[in-house]
Amino acid sequence: MEHSSSSSSSQQHPSLQTDKVPFHRRISYALTDTGGNLLYSIIGAYLLYFYTDVFGLSVAAAGTLLLVTRLIDAVDAPMWGIIVDHTKSKYGQSRPYFLWLCVPFAAFMVLTFTTPNLDGTWKIVYASVTYILAGIAYTGISTPITSILPNLSRNTNERVVLNSFRMVGGNIGNFVAVTFTLPLVALLGGGNDQRGFFWTLCLFGILSITMFLIAFADLKEINIEKIKTIPLRHSMKAIAGNWPWLLLVIANLLFWIALTIRTSTLVYYFEYDLGKKDLVPLINGISIIQVLGMMSIPWIVKYTSKQLTMILGFVLAAIGQFILFSAGMHMPLLIVGWSIGCIGSGIACSMPFAMLSDTVDYGEWKSGLRASGMLTAIGSAFCIKAGSGLGGFIPTQFMAAFGYVPNAVQSAQSIDGIRLVFIWLPAIVFLLGIIPMLFYRQFEKKEGYIRKQLLQKEANAEV
Repeated sequence: MEHSSSSSSSQQHPSLQTDKVPFHRRISYALTDTGGNLLYSIIGAYLLYFYTDVFGLSVAAAGTLLLVTRLIDAVDAPMWGIIVDHTKSKYGQSRPYFLWLCVPFAAFMVLTFTTPNLDGTWKIVYASVTYILAGIAYTGISTPITSILPNLSRNTNERVVLNSFRMVGGNIGNFVAVTFTLPLVALLGGGNDQRGFFWTLCLFGILSITMFLIAFADLKEINIEKIKTIPLRHSMKAIAGNWPWLLLVIANLLFWIALTIRTSTLVYYFEYDLGKKDLVPLINGISIIQVLGMMSIPWIVKYTSKQLTMILGFVLAAIGQFILFSAGMHMPLLIVGWSIGCIGSGIACSMPFAMLSDTVDYGEWKSGLRASGMLTAIGSAFCIKAGSGLGGFIPTQFMAAFGYVPNAVQSAQSIDGIRLVFIWLPAIVFLLGIIPMLFYRQFEKKEGYIRKQLLQKEANAEV
């Protein structure tokens, strides 16, 4: 009944006449995440390896650096959310950041993978500063990718479709980054990995800038002139009592911890445990199969719920890890396990970005404050950064404790440590992510009623 009431309101209310987003704008929205992941996915997949085996940092120093800089950098997520919430420009509220930040984002990413001739402490200082600046720029350009979604359409079904386009686009960017980075490093570096990483990041940076500019030119925000600017002292009130948002943040944070552990240790597992480092681009390339999970989301949600869809993603991701353990050196079974895990992680990765829009509606209904920038920044960028920081730090501590030595033949104990962090840690954390989602259903049941109330409130305000 709630769905029917909401649909009726949608047909009558003039502000929802533009709910159907044209196909070309769906593609443009997808390009934002393609451009972001084309660069930023390289951090998750290769930065730890770059620091230890290319830049020359110890594994313990690299892990600590990743954790400290990530946690410092993660503080900027709510700040960017507040900035977006207070933005009023001729270009819109979220959209202008695609224009303003695409070049700085690309430039800082290039610098992060640049290796100046430094020694000791100065090498760590350079790595820390460039990494933090790249992270700040990424948050600045990724926060609007999520915060713009509630302003592209107020229809929850259209948001799910838009988010699926975005996730597929982001997955394409991730696929290109994790699959072609090492081959391009070898090709462009001519045997010099330091030079290779620099020119590879330059190439991807140009492509990323182009995609963000296309998105900026084509996307359109609706009804932003009706959104009231929230005073800074009231911004946190949008979070108070927003329990579905809090549950989603916890689940998303756990997801990014698990995913980062898995992706950052893949190259170590294949090089030192399996002795097949040359297969890393192939295995990473297979991760494109997570598009199947992303594309299936609207169908799965239609016949189940968003909560159960998110749980399904976590379960499949964990099952994939168990199959990897069973596979050992058996490549066909290993590929099956990796594929199932990727489909699951594709679903679990995508769902929070769509569900955050619903928690924005819940926050507005609960507190009267619509803080799409703040809520989506913490729910997305903060979770990605804090989760990636913890996910990059945790395996390094295990690897160091088990005796890992960069660019050397590893001991049996070190191999056990690599196997532990690649196989078992991600599986455990994926399963932990299910716990907060078990409590989400009660809030999802209220979405139809909440949309109806917000539309009625908007209609009354226009009278």
